[in-house]
Order: sequence, then C-alpha cells, then structure tokens
Amino acid sequence: GRRGGCPMRAAGRYRGEPPAGIVACDRIEQGGSMRTIYAGFFVSLDGVAESPNRFVFPFFDDEVGAEIDAGLATTDTVLLGRRLYEEWSAYWPAKTAADDAFADFINNVRKVVISTTLETVGWNNTTLVREDIESAIDRLKAEDGADITVNGSITLARSLLRSGQLDELRLLVFPVVVGSGRRLLDDLGDLDRLPLRLVRAKPLRSGVVSLVYGRPAATA
Repeated sequence: GRRGGCPMRAAGRYRGEPPAGIVACDRIEQGGSMRTIYAGFFVSLDGVAESPNRFVFPFFDDEVGAEIDAGLATTDTVLLGRRLYEEWSAYWPAKTAADDAFADFINNVRKVVISTTLETVGWNNTTLVREDIESAIDRLKAEDGADITVNGSITLARSLLRSGQLDELRLLVFPVVVGSGRRLLDDLGDLDRLPLRLVRAKPLRSGVVSLVYGRPAATA
C-alpha cells in the first residue's frame, strides 16, 4: 500500500540527468508518500524469467499459489508492456474464474500499458501510455491507491529498475536450471551496479524460495 520513506532510491551510478525515480524520492523526503511498484516474476535458478510455463508446474502447489494471492490482494494496478498486453488481451477476456482464478482479477483490475508503438488498447479497464513515460509512472505512484505490479513484462521491469522507479523485486525462484531464455536482470544498460536489500526470504515445501528485495537508500 502507500508507504512513507523511499525504500528504493537509486543506488547505482547513472550517466546524465538523475532518473525520474530519484526526483520522485526527493518529493517523498519532503513530506509526501507514494504507492509501491513491485515486479513479480517466476525465475529459474539460472535467472530465466521468459516462458515460465516451461518450468513452474512440477513445483506449483497451494503454498506457491498463496504467495501469489497475497501479492494480488494488495494490488489495484497492473503495468504491462506491449508484448504481454497483446498476449494477455487475446487470452484472458474469454476466461472466467471457472477457468482460472486469475481471470477475475486481471480482467477487472486497472491495467496501464506502457508502449511507444501501440496505437490503441481495447481490454476492459485499460489505458495506454505512449510518451513521457517516466513522468506518467511518477503520477501513478503519487495517486491514492494500493500497490502497482509489473508481472511478466521483462523489458518494462528492466526499464523501471534503470529509472529508479521500482520499489521491490518479488521473485519466486524455482529449483530448476533451464539453460536458455531471457534472464530478468540482463541488459540493464548504463546501470553500473544495483545493490539490493533483502526484505524477506521464505523457503517453501516444494523447493521454491520466495524472495523480496528492495533497494537501499543512497548513502552520501
């Protein structure tokens, strides 16, 4: 939900102007508060986040499901990149809770698509942001509301890490090496390094580990 302080102020070194996320943190430190943006991903032991259907199902049980449900219970906005929007908007509108419990959530929750190439969006309760993206994210964070999540959009999650606007990484790490596929934390561009603070580590019966990382405040 809404939190005071700035749990994920950028700690790396950037070229050029400070990222919008740092500017947003400065506003918080002057007395405001902002919503939490978190990225929730299934990842393999070797860091692959692409096509998790390749590796999650042998380990997916009620305990893993409860971890997911706990995050969704505090979330009222979902950020999507173009690719995931196109995949999900072609699949989920035809589904109901009888097919998958996630259907009711994703079909009705507020969705914001971040894309410079899409022209329109047609899914229920969906808006499109095409320009001035960092400022649009700052405005979302400044609104009243619950948590904002990025699920499955690897490129978007990386972008928010680079800009300093991501507050938490919430990872479900599955005990399998898949060997190929896009890794979540590759290709972070001019972000030289990214120290993280472990917020929570919870091993599950299936061998999956639930990890939550925040980024520590920058030090002088």
